[in-house]
Amino acid sequence: MKLHHYPDFIIRFRWLVLVFTILIMVGTSVGIRFFGVTNDYRSLFDDDNPQVVLLDALENIYGKSEISIIAIEPSGQSVFQREVLAALETLTDSAWQIPYSTRVDSLTNFLHSWASGDELIVEELVFDAPSLSDDEILRVKDIALNDSDVIGRLVSRDGRVAGLVINYSLPEENSDTAVFEITDHISGMLEQARADNPDINYYLTGEIPLNRAFSDATNDGLKKLVPIVLLVIAVIATILLRSVLGMAALMAVVIFSVNMVMGFAGWLGVVFNPANTGVPIIVMTVALAHSVHIVESVLAKLGQGMDRKMAVAEAVRTNAWPIFLTSVTTMIGFLSLNASDSPPFRVLGNLVAFGVFWTFVFSLTLLPAMVSLLPLRSKQRRSMSSVFFDRFSLFVIARRKILLVASSIVTVFLASGILQLDLTDNWLKYFDKRYQFRLDTDFVADNLTGIQNLDYSLDSGNENGISDPEYLQKVEQFAEWFREQPEVQHVQAFTDIMKRLNKNMNGDDPTFFRLPDSSELAAQYLLLYELSLPFGRDLNNRIDVSKSSTRMTVSLSSLTASQQQEIDTRAQAWLSANAPDMVTEASGVTIVFAHLSQRNIKSMLSGTIIAMAMISLILILVFRSIRIGLISLIPNFIPAILSLGLWGYLVGKVGLAGSVMTAFVFGIIVDDTIHFLTSYLKARRANKSSADAIRETFRNVGYALWTTTLVLASGFLVFATSGFEVSWALGLLVTFTIWFAFLADFLLLPALLMALDKKPEPNQS
Repeated sequence: MKLHHYPDFIIRFRWLVLVFTILIMVGTSVGIRFFGVTNDYRSLFDDDNPQVVLLDALENIYGKSEISIIAIEPSGQSVFQREVLAALETLTDSAWQIPYSTRVDSLTNFLHSWASGDELIVEELVFDAPSLSDDEILRVKDIALNDSDVIGRLVSRDGRVAGLVINYSLPEENSDTAVFEITDHISGMLEQARADNPDINYYLTGEIPLNRAFSDATNDGLKKLVPIVLLVIAVIATILLRSVLGMAALMAVVIFSVNMVMGFAGWLGVVFNPANTGVPIIVMTVALAHSVHIVESVLAKLGQGMDRKMAVAEAVRTNAWPIFLTSVTTMIGFLSLNASDSPPFRVLGNLVAFGVFWTFVFSLTLLPAMVSLLPLRSKQRRSMSSVFFDRFSLFVIARRKILLVASSIVTVFLASGILQLDLTDNWLKYFDKRYQFRLDTDFVADNLTGIQNLDYSLDSGNENGISDPEYLQKVEQFAEWFREQPEVQHVQAFTDIMKRLNKNMNGDDPTFFRLPDSSELAAQYLLLYELSLPFGRDLNNRIDVSKSSTRMTVSLSSLTASQQQEIDTRAQAWLSANAPDMVTEASGVTIVFAHLSQRNIKSMLSGTIIAMAMISLILILVFRSIRIGLISLIPNFIPAILSLGLWGYLVGKVGLAGSVMTAFVFGIIVDDTIHFLTSYLKARRANKSSADAIRETFRNVGYALWTTTLVLASGFLVFATSGFEVSWALGLLVTFTIWFAFLADFLLLPALLMALDKKPEPNQS
């Protein structure tokens, strides 16, 4: 069937087309109930990610454990008060009842060791807090504020905030459910604590609350933003088209496309997280932008006096090829996300590409079939818009040289803003302050301890080698080096235990607060200490089974990803110079996130280049002109550069969102260029001058391009209302790029065409 006859076929069998498309959509959308939502931050990473592999190795040695931190802040007083210690003691006891908890550490149950003659006593720092005397409370305060394992971890240095650290071992198969169990239990526990102690403030952070925040952000993206976008684009389409029926036809394409994507995702068992919850929003926005050209053309032709069926047929003939091209380029752009180092972006790219395909199908089947049945009427707005774009085209033609110069100046100025960009992230800032997790995390980081931790597994090279004085000395020096770094809030090292034991076993003489002189003494002290520890409070999370390595945990202040990597680089340099046999990279959740943006930028570079090359080649082949194809690249490359430069001036840093933005948006912004140049070349091949072709192009597609730009920008701008940084940053960057692309197509492209396309086009039929 030739394209010329295709619209007639659709109109003739429109009822059959409607039934067939509805059946396909309904059958696929049944799968919607099967897609999942994960709250596991690890879903952002591949299993073979080098930092994840290192984290797995660390957990294999010291046990797999995730934590929650509860901070308590008495209103206007020290935590070293009888009532406050009693509240913390009760909370500590309750924490052992949290599902999947394996260890609880707090100021009250801190295992303080001391000597009684030749006997080593290991006991909890606080027991039966309500019965403590004033002198006993002063003793607790003195011990806590002078123990390096407590200060800056379980109590703040000013004594105003105390901490409770809870470790968990989550089940492999139902970790998402376990997170909900844990956080729901903690919420109930803290609700009771607040009722019993209204003068104490409670804050919750850590990896488990982070996972719950991921789940909340995912659900917000799917359940809250999607309806907002649907409403926004419906209102905009109605206003711009001034046709409720036209809007209804467009919304049918939108809803059908989204149902196809989400149903397909369900059948595949896709699991969403905050990074890819934008799939339905992107599909809705692109679907409306692609299909609006047909409805706009129908209304325009109705205004010219055509009957409805003829108007629909002509609109399909005129727009089928540009819509096909824009669909292909958009799909290529999103499929390039398969180069991403982060799995959610690969899922997003593939699902959006799938949605764009069905948008193309529904735009050329469902939409014309529906429009041919609806009693559409044209409005006076058509002639008014034609007058506006006629005048606008005259303005562009008359001032084309000024526009070229001005565009060059603006491009150079904004592009220089890229030099201001710091390609980094801070995973603590992924969530904005509408999430309690962010508020609590900021408080804990500012008032108690760092939430960003670097873990080092320091290997002695021998079984039982951790008792070797030389090994202990190197570990101690490494710990002291870290404590001198301005970014460090706390260091938890095995040597602190050994120094305390050495003091204990020498009559608690402060002069013996140093490392043991011999490996035999160190081994004896460690054995005696381990035998004195209560159940669940062993050192397995600090030393390995063979006693050949120990774990050092460094808590940092709130740093960006690049700053985290920089301090780890300094640490490795120190090890190389002072303990080359113990050189190791930092591990832990913090460093895994720290490398994410940079790894993703590197992985996306090849994908973006390939996508751009393919789209550029397609444009050259489609326009059958190397000259026009190359001209078309300029207004498509510049917008991403301008938006990143503007971001550099306004924000100064860009992370995970920036790493995918260019590939993400390139396939979208090229759409308007295709529609513009398709109309322009049609006029040129009808032997019209470049100026006349510009005027006709603005008259034919100007309003439609304005409509699609407004729809796309509004749809992506809704992302900016997200509480998840990757989403709102990506939404703003894409919105900026879309508007820059609009300006480039309306101001720069016509000027370029008139300056460079002076050779007459051959008359081709």
